[in-house]
Amino acid sequence: MNLPSDLLYTKDHEWVKIEGTTALIGITEHAQSELGDIVYVEVDKLNEPLEKGVVFGSVEAVKTVADLFIPLSGIINEVNPELETAPELVNQDPYGRGWMIKMTLSNPSEQSELLSADNYRQLI
Repeated sequence: MNLPSDLLYTKDHEWVKIEGTTALIGITEHAQSELGDIVYVEVDKLNEPLEKGVVFGSVEAVKTVADLFIPLSGIINEVNPELETAPELVNQDPYGRGWMIKMTLSNPSEQSELLSADNYRQLI
């Protein structure tokens, strides 16, 4: 299982890359493999303040739909435009071109509650 050590992870199987007060977020390789072939990614909370843990969208796979939970409080500024026409990027490159959202953090100290790659590996 590929778990880049420069990322942080959630118990909901999302990864987070933090640079200053900006975070890039997607789902882990484990999550995409459990979901199967992803056919649609929906983000319905763009440009509004969100508290950590609320649902910000969903991922639709051939056999199921899964909610996406915001791992940190803040505002989603951008949704990966490539996913509109190529949602399979989440399966093919979950830590690269398959990223889902970019957000501005309102409480950067929350990142201390996220998991390291080693701790996430133990979880799965």
